[in-house]
Amino acid sequence: MSMYHNRPHVSDIRSMKKRREKISMLYVTTPDEAAAASAAGIHMLSIEGRFFNAAMREAAGDCFVQIGLPYGGWGSFNGQALATAEDYLRAAYHYAALGGDAYYCAASYDIQKTLVDNHIPVVAHIGLIPSYISWTGWRAVGKTSEEAVQLWKHAKRLEEIGVFAAELEVVPDRVAKFLTENTSLVMLGMGAGQYADAQYLFTEDVCGYGKNHKPRHGKIYRHLGPELERLQNERIEAFKEFKAEVNSGIYPAPEHSVSIKDDEFDAFLAAVK
Repeated sequence: MSMYHNRPHVSDIRSMKKRREKISMLYVTTPDEAAAASAAGIHMLSIEGRFFNAAMREAAGDCFVQIGLPYGGWGSFNGQALATAEDYLRAAYHYAALGGDAYYCAASYDIQKTLVDNHIPVVAHIGLIPSYISWTGWRAVGKTSEEAVQLWKHAKRLEEIGVFAAELEVVPDRVAKFLTENTSLVMLGMGAGQYADAQYLFTEDVCGYGKNHKPRHGKIYRHLGPELERLQNERIEAFKEFKAEVNSGIYPAPEHSVSIKDDEFDAFLAAVK
């Protein structure tokens, strides 16, 4: 993967923050979703490592792609959970070779620092962190002064380490504004109000085909769920008809087969007997 390309670099994303430009970001899982995001001019994509390959990088076009490195039991790399700094570093280098631009890592400070020290652009996580959910439950984080202080301390620690950006998830808007304006981190807001540097949503929410609970911050722009269900049902019916025709001998019909002239077939039989 060449380092020479037209998509943004980390320095470009940081410049957008400095200029207070609005940044759009989507979580995608398929090449079709990535290609649609690229065609729409979305700035940043989040793609989990298990979905990222050369085809996804190609589909993502000029989008800046953040690769999600699986945390603990939340996924695996090469069949094993990431545990040590070396594990994370190996995974980041693997995805970098495929064209990743930055790497989501919710592991410990020392692991994040190891990645940063090896010049890997790291995206951390502040607020509601799914992989730490046992400690908070599914709720907004930072609604009390004590929790807001902890978010501030977390952000400053990440800044000291040299982390590039952070997903800022379900944090009160005024707290998010303070964190965004008072740290160098590019704040990728998901349910963090209008003041975050980026607005980040899941494609399944934007397109209305999510099977999971739609979060408060989610917004449906197209209701594709019924259409996708209709297409799946049509696909199933087509498969059923195919199977039935195979069973009955209707398929393949003569027009689906290649013929051979009688004299050529007779010659073939004479040659092999």
